[in-house]
Amino acid sequence: MHGSTITDEDRRPLVISVAGGCDDGGMTDTGLITSLRATRFFLDHAVPPEDIEAIVDVARWTGSARNRQPWRFVAVNDRGVRAGLARLGQYAQVLAHAPTVLLLLSGPDRSQDTEFDLGRVCQSLLLAAHARSLGSCPVSLYPEDNAYAAARLVGLCAPWRADHAIALGRPAPAPPGRSAIPTGRKPVRELLTHFRA
Repeated sequence: MHGSTITDEDRRPLVISVAGGCDDGGMTDTGLITSLRATRFFLDHAVPPEDIEAIVDVARWTGSARNRQPWRFVAVNDRGVRAGLARLGQYAQVLAHAPTVLLLLSGPDRSQDTEFDLGRVCQSLLLAAHARSLGSCPVSLYPEDNAYAAARLVGLCAPWRADHAIALGRPAPAPPGRSAIPTGRKPVRELLTHFRA
């Protein structure tokens, strides 16, 4: 697992344009975020490697503490490995049904803020996938033994670990019926307090 050096040529602005998904018929500045939903049902179509590379290319610009970039990624298409990963968490079963699983790994430079940084890059990956009309579902692989087992499934030994994975693919229609998972969001007034001294 090796990182790459960022050159000035790499530091070009990225513009993502997505049609649909908002009331105004186009993707607004916040529309990409507000229209993102977890996808748990996928078509049986492989995600092309160039799409995965484009998603990671966007996500690598995510900020991290002291710019350590403590993440590495492994794309998994193998059905057997995906099935093994699906057994490594209470809610990981979706990994067996997605055509691609993207593992988020951390390694020797792991520190107290690594989990926060992994959360940040995970959201970037989800949004980049959404911008390419791919469905995604983030999954935590816990307890800690599962994170190390996930890394071993892709040929990496400790200290490498994969605490998180993303199910990735073209969305399929959800089966009929009502989801057991609540929908909607709490209102701002319930979430935000303005502190005034």
